[in-house]
Amino acid sequence: MLKLIAAVVVLAVAIILILAATKPATFHVERSATIAAPPEKIAAFVTDFHRWDAWSPWAKLDPAMQIAYSGPDSGTGAIYHWKGNSRVGEGEMEILSATPEKTGIRLDFIKPFEGKNTAMFYYSGSPAGPTTVRWTMDGPSSFMTKLMMVFTSMDKMVGPDFERGLTNLKSVAEHP
Repeated sequence: MLKLIAAVVVLAVAIILILAATKPATFHVERSATIAAPPEKIAAFVTDFHRWDAWSPWAKLDPAMQIAYSGPDSGTGAIYHWKGNSRVGEGEMEILSATPEKTGIRLDFIKPFEGKNTAMFYYSGSPAGPTTVRWTMDGPSSFMTKLMMVFTSMDKMVGPDFERGLTNLKSVAEHP
């Protein structure tokens, strides 16, 4: 009986490892929202990390989170380093590009899992608004990520956070 149980456990682990190995080498998460504000007003909340607490879906998960800013106050080269509880972990963002049409961000996670990703915000709309904001994140899938993707997806894990963030961004951008 014990041999049968051990064989079933070994088979289950092997199946999970094989399934993980077949997962894609990269992931993509994307959400969008229409905001009744001009693109430059919305971009100002994204390209200035000092303003992220007003709309970031992760800002309120750890009120004691330690934040350090470096580089310019906003725009290309601005850096945001955070270290918090297990819900927010530790990582760093750097704005790589900031144009009226898009903002590119290097997003490096340190804890609980290492990851090097790219986040993009695309703004399309008229100067008077409304603006469609598309928030994406792309990155490589480590073997640990692939193991998690056997049971869930990055889209299911991060997508709801993006939706909350865009809702918050809409709220702050549409009101004075």
